[in-house]
This record gives sequence, C-alpha cells and structure tokens, in this order.
Amino acid sequence: MANPLRSEVVRLYKTLLFLGREYPKGADYFRDRLRAAFTKNRDVKDPEEIRQLLSRGEYVVKELEALYYLRKYRAMKKRYYDAE
Repeated sequence: MANPLRSEVVRLYKTLLFLGREYPKGADYFRDRLRAAFTKNRDVKDPEEIRQLLSRGEYVVKELEALYYLRKYRAMKKRYYDAE
C-alpha cells in the first residue's frame, strides 16, 4: 500500500490501541473489535473514503477520551464530595 494516507491510518490504529487499554470491557475485547474494524476496511483504496473513515476514527478517539475523563471525574467527585 503506497498510499500517502497509510501513516495516518497507522497513527490512528496505534492511538486507538493505546486508548483501548483502559476500556471498561477490557483491553482484549477492545483490541479484537479494533482489529476487526480495520480488517473490514483494509481493501478500501479510494482516498476520499479513507479520509472519511479516518474522520470516523478520530471521532471514536474523542468519544473514548470523553468517556475516560468522565469516569475519572465521577471517581474524584465520589471520593471528595460524598453525598450524605
């Protein structure tokens, strides 16, 4: 694949793989789903479609980060602002 978008795809995969370590259902579950999603789209050659898939992947990254921040916030709130 001599596609100039290859480096962006690899970067997205590595980012998602890193974020998946803290996934609530487990890292193995996330890694299997991630691998399946990337394998499903491995034959896509159209650069515009690849960009669309990359933007969807970036959306998933933002959603995962929001999930983790919310979980940490709730834990801190529970720890320090315990309701009576």
